[in-house]
Amino acid sequence: MSVVALAHRPDLRLIGLEDAAHEGPASKRIITGYGFWIFLLSDIVMFSCFFAAYAVLQGQTAGGPGGAELFNLRNVAIETVFLLLSSFACGMASVAAEVRNHFWFQIAMAVTCLLGLGFLAIEFREFADLVARGAGPSRSAFLSAFFTLVGCHGAHVSLGTLWLLTMMAQVFAKGFRADIQRRFLCFALFWHALDIIWVAIFSVVYLLGSAA
Repeated sequence: MSVVALAHRPDLRLIGLEDAAHEGPASKRIITGYGFWIFLLSDIVMFSCFFAAYAVLQGQTAGGPGGAELFNLRNVAIETVFLLLSSFACGMASVAAEVRNHFWFQIAMAVTCLLGLGFLAIEFREFADLVARGAGPSRSAFLSAFFTLVGCHGAHVSLGTLWLLTMMAQVFAKGFRADIQRRFLCFALFWHALDIIWVAIFSVVYLLGSAA
């Protein structure tokens, strides 16, 4: 290489690209995150099928009540606020994990857990009230599709809450090790994905259903 070429070669360290000169396998964190995104996409495909089934069956009430008669938008709005706030608290936990702050990580995760449990309590109460009014999943195709879609999301939130408690215990016992950080990354992606799916449920099932 000539002296002129060396003189004009940029210093990769100065522009933050020192790693670009050395190609190699991606880090475990990137590989783990990429793999979990594939799982989330498969989960979204499943929910898409449930949404499609609901869209087809929402008018099949078999002479029974429809969404306008059954849905309580006030309670659903409270559910939505709980889940949105829990997603924000999960984001704060991610910030605390990045700076390895145990205290604020546990606080943010505890708030996320409480909001998630509040969401589940309202949803369980809604389901129990519908069944008590004779509007269970066997009443009509519409209600079967409704309970399947919303119940599947609730089951995911329940599993996410158990996962959350496991992450709190692991960080408390072992600290912010690299493998635990990767697990928490997957949990955060999962929890935020549930938030996005719920926004779709709130819009398609409850808002449009109540207006029908």
